Amino acid sequence: MKKIVLLFLLIAISCKPAKKELNAQEIIDKTIVSSGADKVKNSKIGFKFRDVDYAAVRKNGNFELFRFTNNSDNKTVEDVLSNNGFKRFVDGKLVKTNDSIANVIANAVNSVHYFSVLPFGLNDKAVHKKLLASSKVKGKDYHKIEVTFSKDGGGEDFEDVFIYWIGKEDFLIDYLAYSYHTNGGGKRFRALKEESIKKGIRFVDFENYKPLHKEISLIDIDKAFEKNELKKVSEIILENIEVKLLK
Repeated sequence: MKKIVLLFLLIAISCKPAKKELNAQEIIDKTIVSSGADKVKNSKIGFKFRDVDYAAVRKNGNFELFRFTNNSDNKTVEDVLSNNGFKRFVDGKLVKTNDSIANVIANAVNSVHYFSVLPFGLNDKAVHKKLLASSKVKGKDYHKIEVTFSKDGGGEDFEDVFIYWIGKEDFLIDYLAYSYHTNGGGKRFRALKEESIKKGIRFVDFENYKPLHKEISLIDIDKAFEKNELKKVSEIILENIEVKLLK
């Protein structure tokens, strides 16, 4: 009788449908919700990064990204990137900026804001997502997603390649890596240092690493991290974060 019961149990277990494997899009969707990044699309966010003040206003697909600095004459410089392009104001007055310089400044402003609210932005039209083989880092299991960009809408650095390590249980990004082509090119790997939650949105500080050897591939950079084959070069820390959610 016990053998019959055991047989039925084995049959029941074997007939249980296999857990559905998530694709790259489904993983990113879950990550955006789990980190509260879905709230970013209608929000006002301010923070300080490397002693520079930044602010962003996003509302129903429209956006304004700000950076506030002082020039050599101690005048306030306000750089604004929006749906309508880039503008620079000095002491509140609009100033003409050479196109090539404007592109460099706009790219720098956009980059800081882009990283500050990840994974917000990973569902933009220019983003292409690919599911890579799963990974284990520091004993934790991760989905591994590669992100590339279309030339149209992908910005100045559309050729850059990103990889995100997303926890299989919590669907949060703990690590990211990217290859870039500006200034001679290179690779970077960022590891979670600290996180904070503001109005339900997760903000993350990272330790920033570069490979000790050029031969280390982007796809295997997590393995190099575990083998201590990366060198810490900086920290990505957001300070004085303030969030207001918009209706």
